[in-house]
Amino acid sequence: MPDMYQTPLQSFFEIVKVVIIALVIAIVIRSFIIQPYIIPSGSMLDTLQVGDRLFVTKFSYGVHLPFVEKEIFSLGEPKHGDIIVFPFPNDKSVDYIKRVEGVPGDVIEIRDKQLYRNGQPVHEDYAIHTDPNMIPRRDNMKPVLVPPGKVFVMGDNRDHSEDSRFWGFVDKDTIHGRAAIIYWSSIDFVNIKWNRIGTILR
Repeated sequence: MPDMYQTPLQSFFEIVKVVIIALVIAIVIRSFIIQPYIIPSGSMLDTLQVGDRLFVTKFSYGVHLPFVEKEIFSLGEPKHGDIIVFPFPNDKSVDYIKRVEGVPGDVIEIRDKQLYRNGQPVHEDYAIHTDPNMIPRRDNMKPVLVPPGKVFVMGDNRDHSEDSRFWGFVDKDTIHGRAAIIYWSSIDFVNIKWNRIGTILR
């Protein structure tokens, strides 16, 4: 019968090996497959609430190099209505979550809070307006053409969202992924929103 005894040094290296393998697997999963995301604000109400925790599918539109905003190859294009996570164009250290309202070639316009796409009003059950006041740019925006490789995004809570109306388009290559499912929802350890857990996002 072979001797299975390990010296303390051998045991230490076994533990290190297991830890390294676990870290590599975690990095691969987070970089290429799925990433958790927490909703920090109310810009996507009522669709997403503060405290919602989501899984974002990383492979929805393409494969990226880890830690680098560079797409290796494309797996598809964002579609109207997709909820996406991406680095804020004016501060890449901050992630934003918004809904895609315009894809390349679309002409986006806003008239008295109503969104128009290619000259046609867009009927959105998810969009809410809570401020009766009319503010330039937020509630009335001249037509803009979405250029190649870009998307136009907006928050569902239209009167309380900083989005493409204010800071422009999002590069498709920088999109982290598409929000897929709410796996947990709570502001603290007591007030858990059980009815939101498992919600599929569309």
